[in-house]
Amino acid sequence: MAAHPTDPSAALPHPRVGGAFPSPVPPGTGWPGDAALPTTPVARSADDVTRLAAGADLAGLAAASSVCRACPRLVAWREEVARTKRRAFAGEPYWGRPAPGFGDPAARLLVVGLAPAAHGANRTGRLFTGDRSGDWIVAALHRAGLANQPTSVDAADGLVLTGARMVAPVRCAPPDNAPTPAERDTCGRWLDRELRLLPDVRAVLVLGAFGWGAFLGAARAGGWSVPRPAPRFGHAATAELVRPDGVVVTLVGCYHVSQQNTNTRRLTERMLDDAVALAWRAATAS
Repeated sequence: MAAHPTDPSAALPHPRVGGAFPSPVPPGTGWPGDAALPTTPVARSADDVTRLAAGADLAGLAAASSVCRACPRLVAWREEVARTKRRAFAGEPYWGRPAPGFGDPAARLLVVGLAPAAHGANRTGRLFTGDRSGDWIVAALHRAGLANQPTSVDAADGLVLTGARMVAPVRCAPPDNAPTPAERDTCGRWLDRELRLLPDVRAVLVLGAFGWGAFLGAARAGGWSVPRPAPRFGHAATAELVRPDGVVVTLVGCYHVSQQNTNTRRLTERMLDDAVALAWRAATAS
């Protein structure tokens, strides 16, 4: 008997590549962009995250972080959302796993968000993909010449970033879009390692106050020189941090590309473009 599309156990086709995937998607089953294998080690504690991140390259980091189970509350939520789904996507499989960094490994500009959206990256498996926030930031990167297309629909849509990379301080979709401090700190160990693996980054565009604080924490953990008192977040706010190797990295603040901010015009397209341009000028100044 065929499973009904709303049956949580049903294997459903990916909207672009087809196949049959359960929700959440097991590693190594052919999902577009999945770096993990069934044998990829799984972090089940903060100490495991530290250990697995320590020796990883970017591909290994993407694989290990995408199967992480270190935060029980986040694991339960992301998988519950993947099983129950939003009605509009009831006929699609949901990734239901952490979303790793995405983009150019030689990026000059790093874009830092908050966490995957429950029905965005938690569904598609790629940051800023499949929701309105992704529509906004990817279109802005395209207008700046950093993305090959203005849309971000699914993980097999051909999106390529050149000169830029995206990362979330928390890689799992959190309940109410609100990670706890402990979850932020545990996931920050993946971010700390990713920063060490991106030596070409010269500017960081941070979307929102949560990402700003999380990035400053990861920078401190990585031995960066961070001004004291800590730089305050604001739209178009800037701060200069110094890496252990002496390289100066410019932080640029931008209101988050959330629907709340864009619908109320707290963040406009022009404001976003200006923030991207400011960050890109800093990224290419030296």
